[in-house]
Amino acid sequence: MKEKENYYAYWLYSLPGIGVKTIDRLLRICQSPSEIYAASDELLKRVLGEKQLISLREAKSVWRLQEEYEELKKRKLGFVWRGSGEYPERLYHIPDAPFALFYRGRLPENHSPSVAIVGARDCSRYGSYVAQELGRYLGEQGVSVISGMARGIDGISQEAALKAGGISYGVLGCGADICYPPSNRRLYEELIEKGGVLSVYLPGTPPLSRNFPPRNRIVSGLADAVVVIEARSRSGTLITVDMALEQGKEVYVVPGRVTDRLSDGCNRLLKQGAGVFLSPQDFVEELRELKERQKGNKNPDVGKCGKPVVTKEQENQIRKGKHLLSEELQSVYMLLNFEPQSIEEISSLLPKPLSASEVSVILMRLCMEGYAVQVSPGCFCTGNRDSS
Repeated sequence: MKEKENYYAYWLYSLPGIGVKTIDRLLRICQSPSEIYAASDELLKRVLGEKQLISLREAKSVWRLQEEYEELKKRKLGFVWRGSGEYPERLYHIPDAPFALFYRGRLPENHSPSVAIVGARDCSRYGSYVAQELGRYLGEQGVSVISGMARGIDGISQEAALKAGGISYGVLGCGADICYPPSNRRLYEELIEKGGVLSVYLPGTPPLSRNFPPRNRIVSGLADAVVVIEARSRSGTLITVDMALEQGKEVYVVPGRVTDRLSDGCNRLLKQGAGVFLSPQDFVEELRELKERQKGNKNPDVGKCGKPVVTKEQENQIRKGKHLLSEELQSVYMLLNFEPQSIEEISSLLPKPLSASEVSVILMRLCMEGYAVQVSPGCFCTGNRDSS
C-alpha cells in the first residue's frame, strides 16, 4: 500500500501547470495523493482553476499509474515525497520545502553530519587547495559533503571527499538522469556509486539557468552548515548563503586577500558576521558541537504524513504567541506560507467555514500582531514576527 501511494504522488508531481504550492493546497483538503486522484471536480475546484482542472483530468486519462512508476525504476531513478519515510528529514522545515525528489544512488542519511561546500567555478589555486583539503578531511571524518557538482569549488571538494573514502551528494539543476556539466561525468558516476545525485526536477529536465537558484535551497537544506570558499561580490554562491541563513543554518567563510576579487563576497560575509573558517580540524570540532546542541531540539514527529509541513519559525511563533491567538486566528495563520494567497484562497482551505469578510478581519488582526503581511491588496503571506 505504501508503494502504491508513491504511484499517485509521482502522478501528482508530474501534473503540468500544477506546482508545489498548489499541491500543498490540495493536500490541505485531501489526506493523500490518492485521495486527490479520486476527488470530485466540486472539491478540486476549491483549489484549482478551470485550466488546472482540465490539465488534471487529461493527465488522469492518459497516465498509467503503476507503469509510469515502474519505468522510473527501470531508469534506475528513485522517487521520494513528503509522505515517504525516506524523505530527507532536514528538508521538512526549510521554507518552500520540495514536495518530492528524484535521485540516483542513495539519499543522505538523516542522522549523519553533513556540510555544504560552495564557491567560485573559476576558482584560484588557493581556493582549489582549500576545497581539496576540506573535502578530504570531511571524507576521512565521515562527514558527508553536499554540493552542486559544478566545476570549480563544488566538484573539487566532492572529488576529494570521495577519494578519501567519504560520501558526497550532488544536487542538480536538471533531471537526476542528466549529467551536468558533461565534463564532470566521472564525478557523476562516482557520486551514484558512493553517495547520490538528487534533483527536484522531473527526469529529462534540461539544465536551464533558471533551475539553478532554486536548487541551491536544497544544497543548504541538506547540510548542517555551509562553507563558502571564494565568491565574488555578485556571485551566485551568495544565493545559497541567503537561503542557508533563511533556513537557520550556520555559515562559515574562508577569508581571502582584500585585493583578490574572488574573495570580495567572502570578506563581505565575514564583515556581516559569518563564521570564520580557519582549518578543517577546527571546523569539524565546531560542527560536532553544533550537532550536540541540535540533538535537544529534534522533533520526533516530523514528517509523518504528506501534508504541508509548518516551518519551525511558524511553530515558534504559535508556541510563544498562543496566548494572543484564538482558535480562529490560529486556523488562518496555519494556512499562511511564503507565497502570497488571496482571501478567497485562504477561506476555501479553512476546516471551519468562514466568510471572506470574517477571514479579512482575522488577517488584519494577524498583520497587526506581526504574524502576517499584506503584500498587495487582498493578498497575504506569513509575517516575520520576532518571537524572542
